[in-house]
Amino acid sequence: MMRIHKLVSTSLGIGYIGKGGGTVAAVVTCLCLYAVHLAGGDQLVWWLPTVTALLTALGVWSAGEVEPLWGKDDKKVVIDEVAGMCISLLFIPITPGSLMVGLFLFRFFDIVKPLYIRRLEKIGGGLGVMLDDVVAGVYANIILQTLLYFKIL
Repeated sequence: MMRIHKLVSTSLGIGYIGKGGGTVAAVVTCLCLYAVHLAGGDQLVWWLPTVTALLTALGVWSAGEVEPLWGKDDKKVVIDEVAGMCISLLFIPITPGSLMVGLFLFRFFDIVKPLYIRRLEKIGGGLGVMLDDVVAGVYANIILQTLLYFKIL
C-alpha cells in the first residue's frame, strides 16, 4: 500500500524531480486540463469539481501516510500542487490565457504564502500538507473569477 501512497503523493513520480517539482506538477496539471479541453472536454467545467475533491481527499490521505517516512511536507509530495492548481481553475474557461494567469497566480500564492496561508502549514499530517495549497488555489480562483467578471481575462 505504501507504493500506492508514494505514487499518489508524488503525482505519478513528478515529485522525484526534486527542486521545482511543485511547479512542474502545476504545469503538468495545466497541460492535462488543456489536453482534455482540446479533446472535446467541454464538460470539463462540470466534472472538474468532483475530480478536484477526489484528488484533494486522496492527497490528504497519501501525504499523511508518507509523512512518517519522508518528513513533514517533503518536496517529493506534489499532489498538493495538483489539487491546488485544479482549484485555481474551477469554473474558469480553459484557454491558454486563463491557464497561464492561473498558473502564475497559484504559484505566487503557494510560494509567497500571504494572507495567513503560511499558518496553515503548521497543521499536522496530510491535511496540513494539502490545506495551504487548497487556500492558495482558492485565492487564485477568486482573482481569476474577478478578471473574468470585468472581462480582463
